[in-house]
Amino acid sequence: MKLLVAALESELVAFSGPLDGFDRLVTGPGKLKATYGLTRALDAGTYDEILVVGTAGALDPELDAGVYEIDVAFQHDVRDEEGVAGQHVSMPPRMILGIGTTTIATGDSFIDDADAVVGIRALGGQLVDMESYAYAWVATQFGVPIRIWKAVSDRAQDDANTTWNEAVTACSHQLRDRVRDEFGV
Repeated sequence: MKLLVAALESELVAFSGPLDGFDRLVTGPGKLKATYGLTRALDAGTYDEILVVGTAGALDPELDAGVYEIDVAFQHDVRDEEGVAGQHVSMPPRMILGIGTTTIATGDSFIDDADAVVGIRALGGQLVDMESYAYAWVATQFGVPIRIWKAVSDRAQDDANTTWNEAVTACSHQLRDRVRDEFGV
């Protein structure tokens, strides 16, 4: 059995009804809710694989609309004892999934301004979201393989929140098509 995970119900709007071979989990937005929700699910059940689907803001101008598989996740909103951005005092600096080709920066705030984009891009982020690092870390703690697919919803610039609200349904349909193509369900 696989576990299909999203932060928000709206990211699953195109996933009507159950999918054969998948349980479904909606955690809520942000790193803490993602950690709590996925930990509870993995503590209660056994899964062969986790598939996270959701939206992300594009930081890299070369990433157009579409679905990207995440290779590396890091936290853009932390600093270590020396003040190094993107480095946590006790967590791994990067969660390497080793599957996709895209690096995602995770933080607990919605990114919607150009200055923030510049700072996160300097750390290596191509996409930005609020949960991927947490999901990857929890999956690693439980030894469950994880894949993360993110559909580009906005450019993480001014008015990104408005753009996201308009784009989330289209992103959900792109993600549903990808699941259908990959898993046949």
